[in-house]
Amino acid sequence: MALAIFDLDETLIAGDSDHAWGEFISNLGLVDADQYRKQNNEFYQQYLNGTLDVEAYLAFACEPLTRIKLATLKQLHQQFMMEIIEPLILPKARALINFHKSQQDELLIITATLDFITRPIAESLGITSILAPEAELLDGSYTGKIIGTPSFADGKVTRLRQWLETRSISLEGSTFYSDSHNDLPLLSLVDHPIAVDPDSRLKAIAESKSWQIISLR
Repeated sequence: MALAIFDLDETLIAGDSDHAWGEFISNLGLVDADQYRKQNNEFYQQYLNGTLDVEAYLAFACEPLTRIKLATLKQLHQQFMMEIIEPLILPKARALINFHKSQQDELLIITATLDFITRPIAESLGITSILAPEAELLDGSYTGKIIGTPSFADGKVTRLRQWLETRSISLEGSTFYSDSHNDLPLLSLVDHPIAVDPDSRLKAIAESKSWQIISLR
Protein backbone atom coordinates (compact mmCIF):
# COMPACT_ATOMS: atom_id res chain seq x y z
CA MET A 1 0.00 0.00 0.00
CA ALA A 2 1.30 3.44 -0.97
CA LEU A 3 -0.08 6.91 -0.33
CA ALA A 4 -1.67 8.70 -3.29
CA ILE A 5 -2.25 12.38 -2.54
CA PHE A 6 -4.31 14.71 -4.68
CA ASP A 7 -4.73 18.45 -4.86
CA LEU A 8 -8.36 19.24 -5.66
CA ASP A 9 -8.95 22.52 -7.50
CA GLU A 10 -7.80 22.53 -11.14
CA THR A 11 -6.42 19.03 -10.57
CA LEU A 12 -9.35 16.68 -10.01
CA ILE A 13 -11.93 19.27 -11.04
CA ALA A 14 -11.78 21.68 -13.97
CA GLY A 15 -12.12 24.79 -11.86
CA ASP A 16 -11.53 26.37 -8.47
CA SER A 17 -14.20 25.36 -5.96
CA ASP A 18 -13.46 28.25 -3.60
CA HIS A 19 -13.76 30.91 -6.29
CA ALA A 20 -16.84 29.14 -7.65
CA TRP A 21 -18.49 29.16 -4.20
CA GLY A 22 -17.87 32.91 -3.98
CA GLU A 23 -19.57 33.39 -7.35
CA PHE A 24 -22.41 31.10 -6.27
CA ILE A 25 -23.26 33.02 -3.09
CA SER A 26 -22.83 36.32 -4.92
CA ASN A 27 -25.33 35.26 -7.57
CA LEU A 28 -27.80 34.28 -4.84
CA GLY A 29 -27.49 37.70 -3.17
CA LEU A 30 -26.13 36.24 0.07
CA VAL A 31 -23.27 38.77 0.07
CA ASP A 32 -22.70 42.23 -1.39
CA ALA A 33 -22.12 40.86 -4.88
CA ASP A 34 -19.95 43.61 -6.33
CA GLN A 35 -17.69 43.96 -3.30
CA TYR A 36 -17.45 40.22 -2.68
CA ARG A 37 -16.64 39.43 -6.30
CA LYS A 38 -13.93 42.09 -6.30
CA GLN A 39 -12.25 40.62 -3.21
CA ASN A 40 -12.81 37.06 -4.40
CA ASN A 41 -11.09 37.81 -7.70
CA GLU A 42 -8.23 39.59 -5.93
CA PHE A 43 -7.53 36.62 -3.66
CA TYR A 44 -7.72 34.23 -6.60
CA GLN A 45 -5.20 36.32 -8.52
CA GLN A 46 -2.91 36.36 -5.48
CA TYR A 47 -3.11 32.57 -5.41
CA LEU A 48 -2.20 32.33 -9.09
CA ASN A 49 0.68 34.75 -8.55
CA GLY A 50 2.02 32.86 -5.53
CA THR A 51 1.46 35.86 -3.24
CA LEU A 52 -1.65 34.74 -1.34
CA ASP A 53 -2.07 35.96 2.23
CA VAL A 54 -3.69 32.73 3.38
CA GLU A 55 -4.84 34.07 6.74
CA ALA A 56 -6.62 37.02 5.12
CA TYR A 57 -8.11 34.79 2.45
CA LEU A 58 -9.49 32.30 4.99
CA ALA A 59 -10.99 35.08 7.12
CA PHE A 60 -12.72 36.36 3.99
CA ALA A 61 -13.93 32.88 3.01
CA CYS A 62 -15.22 32.08 6.50
CA GLU A 63 -17.10 35.32 7.13
CA PRO A 64 -20.26 34.56 5.10
CA LEU A 65 -20.59 31.19 6.87
CA THR A 66 -21.05 32.97 10.19
CA ARG A 67 -24.22 34.73 8.97
CA ILE A 68 -26.08 31.73 7.55
CA LYS A 69 -27.68 28.92 9.55
CA LEU A 70 -25.90 25.60 9.26
CA ALA A 71 -28.97 23.80 7.91
CA THR A 72 -29.32 26.43 5.20
CA LEU A 73 -25.62 26.19 4.36
CA LYS A 74 -25.95 22.45 3.88
CA GLN A 75 -28.89 22.94 1.53
CA LEU A 76 -26.98 25.59 -0.39
CA HIS A 77 -24.00 23.28 -0.73
CA GLN A 78 -26.17 20.51 -2.15
CA GLN A 79 -27.36 22.96 -4.80
CA PHE A 80 -23.76 24.11 -5.38
CA MET A 81 -22.63 20.51 -5.86
CA MET A 82 -25.37 19.71 -8.33
CA GLU A 83 -25.27 22.93 -10.38
CA ILE A 84 -21.60 23.91 -10.26
CA ILE A 85 -19.27 21.16 -9.07
CA GLU A 86 -20.57 17.95 -10.63
CA PRO A 87 -20.10 19.32 -14.19
CA LEU A 88 -16.49 20.22 -13.28
CA ILE A 89 -15.48 16.75 -12.08
CA LEU A 90 -13.18 15.27 -14.69
CA PRO A 91 -13.90 11.72 -15.93
CA LYS A 92 -10.15 11.07 -16.19
CA ALA A 93 -9.82 12.14 -12.56
CA ARG A 94 -12.37 9.52 -11.51
CA ALA A 95 -10.48 6.95 -13.58
CA LEU A 96 -7.20 7.91 -11.89
CA ILE A 97 -8.78 7.61 -8.45
CA ASN A 98 -10.20 4.20 -9.37
CA PHE A 99 -6.76 3.09 -10.59
CA HIS A 100 -5.19 3.90 -7.23
CA LYS A 101 -8.03 2.12 -5.46
CA SER A 102 -7.38 -0.94 -7.59
CA GLN A 103 -3.76 -0.81 -6.39
CA GLN A 104 -5.00 -0.78 -2.77
CA ASP A 105 -3.38 2.61 -2.25
CA GLU A 106 -4.31 4.97 0.58
CA LEU A 107 -6.04 8.02 -0.96
CA LEU A 108 -5.88 11.54 0.46
CA ILE A 109 -6.90 14.98 -0.78
CA ILE A 110 -4.99 17.99 0.53
CA THR A 111 -6.46 21.36 -0.39
CA ALA A 112 -6.20 25.01 0.63
CA THR A 113 -9.97 25.46 0.23
CA LEU A 114 -12.24 25.33 3.29
CA ASP A 115 -13.41 21.92 4.49
CA PHE A 116 -17.04 23.11 4.34
CA ILE A 117 -16.67 23.51 0.58
CA THR A 118 -14.37 20.61 -0.19
CA ARG A 119 -15.32 17.68 2.04
CA PRO A 120 -18.55 16.94 0.12
CA ILE A 121 -16.56 17.14 -3.14
CA ALA A 122 -14.06 14.59 -1.84
CA GLU A 123 -16.94 12.32 -0.85
CA SER A 124 -18.42 12.64 -4.34
CA LEU A 125 -15.03 11.56 -5.73
CA GLY A 126 -15.02 8.54 -3.43
CA ILE A 127 -12.17 9.78 -1.22
CA THR A 128 -12.89 9.74 2.51
CA SER A 129 -9.65 11.32 3.78
CA ILE A 130 -9.18 15.04 3.25
CA LEU A 131 -6.97 17.69 4.82
CA ALA A 132 -8.36 21.20 4.37
CA PRO A 133 -8.52 24.42 6.40
CA GLU A 134 -10.99 23.59 9.17
CA ALA A 135 -13.65 26.22 9.81
CA GLU A 136 -14.48 26.25 13.51
CA LEU A 137 -18.01 25.20 14.47
CA LEU A 138 -19.30 26.18 17.91
CA ASP A 139 -22.82 25.34 19.10
CA GLY A 140 -23.92 24.62 15.55
CA SER A 141 -22.63 27.85 14.02
CA TYR A 142 -19.43 28.82 12.25
CA THR A 143 -17.30 31.27 14.23
CA GLY A 144 -15.22 32.64 11.35
CA LYS A 145 -12.03 31.14 12.77
CA ILE A 146 -9.76 28.40 11.44
CA ILE A 147 -8.58 25.50 13.58
CA GLY A 148 -4.91 24.60 13.29
CA THR A 149 -2.52 25.15 10.41
CA PRO A 150 -4.03 26.08 7.03
CA SER A 151 -3.16 23.44 4.44
CA PHE A 152 -1.58 25.83 1.97
CA ALA A 153 1.98 25.74 0.55
CA ASP A 154 4.31 24.64 3.40
CA GLY A 155 1.19 24.15 5.50
CA LYS A 156 0.28 21.15 3.36
CA VAL A 157 3.50 19.47 4.45
CA THR A 158 2.82 20.34 8.10
CA ARG A 159 -0.73 18.97 7.98
CA LEU A 160 0.38 15.83 6.14
CA ARG A 161 3.07 15.06 8.72
CA GLN A 162 0.54 15.52 11.53
CA TRP A 163 -1.87 13.20 9.71
CA LEU A 164 0.81 10.56 9.17
CA GLU A 165 1.60 10.52 12.88
CA THR A 166 -1.88 9.09 13.49
CA ARG A 167 -1.60 6.35 10.86
CA SER A 168 0.58 3.34 10.15
CA ILE A 169 1.63 4.56 6.72
CA SER A 170 4.75 6.32 5.50
CA LEU A 171 5.73 8.43 2.51
CA GLU A 172 7.59 5.51 0.95
CA GLY A 173 6.29 5.13 -2.59
CA SER A 174 4.05 8.19 -2.19
CA THR A 175 2.60 10.18 -5.10
CA PHE A 176 1.23 13.72 -5.18
CA TYR A 177 -0.79 15.14 -8.06
CA SER A 178 -1.07 18.93 -8.39
CA ASP A 179 -1.53 21.68 -10.95
CA SER A 180 -0.03 24.53 -8.93
CA HIS A 181 3.41 25.94 -8.16
CA ASN A 182 2.01 26.73 -4.69
CA ASP A 183 2.31 23.00 -4.01
CA LEU A 184 6.05 22.76 -4.65
CA PRO A 185 6.85 22.04 -0.97
CA LEU A 186 4.73 18.88 -1.01
CA LEU A 187 5.65 17.91 -4.56
CA SER A 188 9.30 18.04 -3.47
CA LEU A 189 8.58 15.78 -0.48
CA VAL A 190 6.92 12.76 -2.12
CA ASP A 191 8.63 10.00 -4.06
CA HIS A 192 6.54 10.55 -7.18
CA PRO A 193 5.60 14.19 -7.86
CA ILE A 194 3.21 14.50 -10.81
CA ALA A 195 2.24 17.80 -12.40
CA VAL A 196 -1.36 17.73 -13.65
CA ASP A 197 -2.24 20.29 -16.32
CA PRO A 198 0.32 22.48 -14.56
CA ASP A 199 0.47 26.26 -14.46
CA SER A 200 3.41 27.75 -16.34
CA ARG A 201 5.68 28.01 -13.30
CA LEU A 202 5.07 24.44 -12.21
CA LYS A 203 5.44 23.16 -15.76
CA ALA A 204 8.87 24.77 -16.10
CA ILE A 205 10.05 23.34 -12.77
CA ALA A 206 8.61 19.90 -13.52
CA GLU A 207 10.43 19.84 -16.84
CA SER A 208 13.69 20.94 -15.23
CA LYS A 209 13.40 18.19 -12.60
CA SER A 210 12.11 15.53 -15.03
CA TRP A 211 8.89 15.14 -13.06
CA GLN A 212 6.03 13.42 -14.83
CA ILE A 213 3.50 15.75 -16.44
CA ILE A 214 -0.01 14.51 -17.25
CA SER A 215 -3.37 15.91 -18.33
CA LEU A 216 -6.77 14.93 -16.97
CA ARG A 217 -8.61 17.31 -19.31
